[in-house]
Amino acid sequence: MDQAHAPETGWRGSREGWLDAGYQALIEGGIDAVKILPLAKRLNLSRTSFYWFFEDREALLAALIDGWEDRTTKPLVDATTQYAESVSEAMLNVLTCFLAANVFDSRLEFAVRSWALQDEQVAARVHAADDARLDALTRMMARWGHDPVEADVRARTIYLVQIGYISMQAQEDIETRLARIPLYVKIYSGREPEPREIARFNAGIRRAQA
Repeated sequence: MDQAHAPETGWRGSREGWLDAGYQALIEGGIDAVKILPLAKRLNLSRTSFYWFFEDREALLAALIDGWEDRTTKPLVDATTQYAESVSEAMLNVLTCFLAANVFDSRLEFAVRSWALQDEQVAARVHAADDARLDALTRMMARWGHDPVEADVRARTIYLVQIGYISMQAQEDIETRLARIPLYVKIYSGREPEPREIARFNAGIRRAQA
């Protein structure tokens, strides 16, 4: 049977299994940990099984980068266009994305940014993602009446702070972070959130943390 028609499951594992093993290795040990033999040992599979699903290590790395886009850039851009009755609620939609671990994958974001320090092509993907995310945030601010310059600065303030949390691996318990959210929203959006908006936000974050 040629590789193009290999089964997706069975004793060789599955494409998703190899991808998940690569993901776990990347977030736990960085890009140098994503190697075929250690992944095979992690999965208790033969090294040759890998080649039924990926042409080579580079193909796996490319799939991991695509997965990073799906787990980070896509949910953030989507959050900027979610329904909101006010600019503060729109801002809370974005912050939900960053605070809910099941929405924006912060561990993967950190790992890919670290990887980008060693790989120019990955760095280019990260820069492109930064541009797309900032553009989405700027457009969101503009839709709520901020002029172009102010929309751009507010978007950068939002984004650079949130990415700073990830890059610095800032440690805050969830209650401390939630307590700061109303003032963050006021600074980011120019409007203080309503108590009911904060109540809905806090409830959603606690559900995601459960």
